[in-house]
Amino acid sequence: MDKDFTLDLTDEAATLALGAHLATCMMPNLTIYLHGDLGAGKTTLVRGLLHGLGFVGKVKSPTYTIVEPYEIIRDGEPLFNLYHFDLYRFNDEEEWESAGFRDYFNAGSVCLIEWPEKAAHILPIPDIDIQLALNEPGRRVTITGHSAHAEKCLQKFNANLFKVTQ
Repeated sequence: MDKDFTLDLTDEAATLALGAHLATCMMPNLTIYLHGDLGAGKTTLVRGLLHGLGFVGKVKSPTYTIVEPYEIIRDGEPLFNLYHFDLYRFNDEEEWESAGFRDYFNAGSVCLIEWPEKAAHILPIPDIDIQLALNEPGRRVTITGHSAHAEKCLQKFNANLFKVTQ
């Protein structure tokens, strides 16, 4: 599939809004890689996405914990589990296996991975790549879908995209 599009975001609020808009197309069994330098807005995007999914708690960066799990619930019913990985400090493949992280990638979950290049040889192929880059004063975001599952998600995403960019 490999279809992509690029957006320019003016500030942090726009990054949060983009994340919230991404929430409208989230469905179980998605693996999403988040690329970008330190401070590019990866965790901010995830925060917006989680808030868009109805999560009301604090969203923290998993830099030191490697993964932060979230149960996504709508109308009192569990929808899926979302796992936010940050592999910036990851350097031990054995830790990955012993912690059971591989099991998080399943049909009932969405996995968002910051710094996927640190574990490319053990991660599943992404459905979606999101590249965030500084583009003063804001950010430039490129979203690329790689699978039929991603295509379904991104079609929903594109349907109302103008609401985010106005």
